[in-house]
Order: sequence, then structure tokens, then C-alpha cells
Amino acid sequence: MQPANTLRFALNDRIQDAEVGPAHVPLALLGQFQKDVGEFLAGSGKDIDPNQVMIAIAEGSLVLIASGLLAAAHLWADVGQLQNPAQLGLIDPRRAAVVERWQAAARKNPHRRYTLADQNGTNFVRVDAHSDYRDQTTAMWVEVKKYLHGQITDLGGTSKANVHLKLDNGKVLTIASSHKLLGDEERNRLYKPAILRISAEENLHNGELRNLTLLGFEDTPSTWDEAAFGELVRKGTQTWADVPDDWLETLRSGQG
Repeated sequence: MQPANTLRFALNDRIQDAEVGPAHVPLALLGQFQKDVGEFLAGSGKDIDPNQVMIAIAEGSLVLIASGLLAAAHLWADVGQLQNPAQLGLIDPRRAAVVERWQAAARKNPHRRYTLADQNGTNFVRVDAHSDYRDQTTAMWVEVKKYLHGQITDLGGTSKANVHLKLDNGKVLTIASSHKLLGDEERNRLYKPAILRISAEENLHNGELRNLTLLGFEDTPSTWDEAAFGELVRKGTQTWADVPDDWLETLRSGQG
């Protein structure tokens, strides 16, 4: 979808025999809709700074118009995907969660409708009792065992023996464990590099992990010495400098 500067979020409903609008809306509904719009705009990637997005409240239904979105390429790509309800699982998971909440609310209330539209009011997305927005990739989870490398930032707990592992990319994972497994560990691993062997469920579409469980700790390898490796490469290059590129083929042919 071609990026634009504005995106119009609208909520239609009928409460106490009156259409919902700026002059007639329950406080809780207004707060939830404002929260949903904020989460949808931000997404998981944080490619939008909420402080730079301006919101206008329009007449009619409950309408919030966000502007300053021209550079939000990921947002507009997701809006384009949402024109096909079957592609909900392909968009940012935080935005997908908002749409799933809207779909659940609309199924419970035939008067409830959510729309995303351009500045002229042309709808891109419509979520109501008849739409079918659902994540069709939820069945694409498989059980895996993996090794994770990072730094342990927290261990144990009174009721749950969790391990908090900060990955090299900065993401922090919460990994379930047992008091016995952590209690039997002799080394102090807190705030130190660690390799964890875990079991989990992995999404085949995006690689996301869920239901992580610790199987054990692995010894960390010796420190990588890039300079020493570079020196070995240099020496090897010099040694093989006079060897022709086709030496292996020559050897195999018996002509060498």
C-alpha cells in the first residue's frame, strides 16, 4: 500500500439508544479505543514515535485521525495486508492483537464496527460481526530444542523459578525452569554470558518462540580472538599463494 500522511480510525456503536460519538461515549470505551489506536500505530517495531503523531477527533462516530505517518512504511504495509482478513497472521503481532480484540468485540455486539480509512473516508479495513479476522498461522507452531546465547539478568523466584536471558540483540526472554534445576547449579551464572539449552514452540512463519523451558546450562566456549584468527588466515594465504586454483581437480585426475 502506498504510504500516506493520515490514517482514520473509526468506531461505530449504539449505546443507550444513541450512536456513539464525541458527545456520547462511555469513558471506558473511549479509553480502550484510544489505547488500541496507540498500540496499532506503534506496533512492535516502534517505527513510529507517538510524540510525533498528531491526533484529531472528528465528528460523526468516534473517530481519531492520526497524521504524520508518511514515513511509517511498516504501518502502511500492514494496513495493506489487512485488506485480506486471512493475512492477519502476516502483520506485526502487536497490531494483529488489536485487530483480534476488535473482531472479538464486534462478534459480541452487532452494532459495533471498526474501520480504517484514508483522509477522504474511503475504507481500507472494516471489522464487524460479519468479518473474519483471525490468525491463520497459529497452527504453524512446532516443538523444538535450541541453544540460546546471552546474559542471564535474573534467576529464580519465590513461586516460579524463571530465568531471564538477555539475547545479543537486546531482547529479554523469560524461560521457565524448576527450583531443583537452579538449586543444583553450582556456578554463579548471574550477569555472565551463558548458553542455555531449552525446549520451546517455534513459529514456522516468523521464528517466534513461546513456552520456553530450561533443559540445562552449557559451558560457554573460550573467548573468540578475532586477531589471532586473522593472523592464521594471513599465514595460510601466504603458504598457499603459489598453489593453482585447480589443484584439487588436477589431483583427482591423476595428472599432478
